[in-house]
Amino acid sequence: MTQTLPTGLTVTARVPASSANLGPGFDTLGLALGLYDEITVTTTDSGLAIRVEGEGADDVPWGPSHLVVRAIERGLEAAGLWADGLDVVCRNAIPHSRGLGSSASAAVGGLAAANGLALKAAPELALTAAQLVQLSSEFEGHPDNAAASVLGGAVVSWSEPGVDDATQRRYSAVRLPVHPDVRVVVLVPSERSSTALTRGLLPETVPHRDAAFNVSRGALAVVALTQRPDLLMTATEDKLHQTQRAPALPLTTSWIAKLRDAGIAATVSGAGPTVLALTDRPFPEALRREAEESGLRVLELEVADGVQVN
Repeated sequence: MTQTLPTGLTVTARVPASSANLGPGFDTLGLALGLYDEITVTTTDSGLAIRVEGEGADDVPWGPSHLVVRAIERGLEAAGLWADGLDVVCRNAIPHSRGLGSSASAAVGGLAAANGLALKAAPELALTAAQLVQLSSEFEGHPDNAAASVLGGAVVSWSEPGVDDATQRRYSAVRLPVHPDVRVVVLVPSERSSTALTRGLLPETVPHRDAAFNVSRGALAVVALTQRPDLLMTATEDKLHQTQRAPALPLTTSWIAKLRDAGIAATVSGAGPTVLALTDRPFPEALRREAEESGLRVLELEVADGVQVN
């Protein structure tokens, strides 16, 4: 039986950006980044009011089709709750379509906000972290970004067929403790990238030797992130997706090469065009200036905890 929430409940979800793949871990490895969207939700008597501030304010729908709204409704449904009305305010700092997990953050933030309402009104109905990973990954179709935003830190994620329905994937993830010496820098271009477009550049099959190469580098990435940052250069090598996407991401590709030539482990962040740099030493000022002069935003970000609700 569905329980109706009282009016006047307010929660705010603070959800981090994320980077996926980290080089070899295609659709598997993710990292939560200290750049945050905030979503404030208040239950009302009726209707839907939504306001969007910051990144994407002019691009996203201000109505029921907004991803945050759909995620709130899905979270309430999963908890067995209903709201007669909602007032939703989104304050966005995560750039859209740049490979920083903005859509995953929207889904996670909406679900977490719904869960915050459940915790206030009916704690026994609240969702677990595993359920948040599952529900947010259903929106995305893969769990790497979503799991990072839910759990924080670095994550290893996977999926498998559902028990009763093979078409319904089960998504899971575990958090890895990131070594304190790991520094994260992102270089964010002004242009956007389409995940659908860049995925379309990937071949249907890959050579066995390339698959084996990425298996070894993906396993090494876990070691490098958690214990041996000195191995990050080798651990971020890839043969499955970055070279294939390079023609669509010329600026990204050139900066990855430039950084790696300087001894900095650099990869495409998700589907791009942002460049993710992982290092255990300060980012060189000369490279920072050069990147900014070429139109890139250079952001040093902490490895973030998962979504927070209050």
